[in-house]
Amino acid sequence: MAPRSLEPLAKRLFKGLIVLEVAGVFGAYGLFHRMNTSQDFRNTMNRRFPSILEGYYKSNELAGVFGIREKDHQDWTAKTD
Repeated sequence: MAPRSLEPLAKRLFKGLIVLEVAGVFGAYGLFHRMNTSQDFRNTMNRRFPSILEGYYKSNELAGVFGIREKDHQDWTAKTD
């Protein structure tokens, strides 16, 4: 009996990896879009996952968009007062 080739398994694994990569990119974009359009969602992210929100703020600052962090903190402290 001839040894079986691993090529079909490698192709399936590679396709699965590509699908995971694409899903990750769409998921990251969806999260960024939601944070970019909703201050309430950013507040939720601040309470639950502050490191992710920090990454959002830093990515905007690297892109040249400033003031979002300051406006959020100003609005959130005004709500608690």
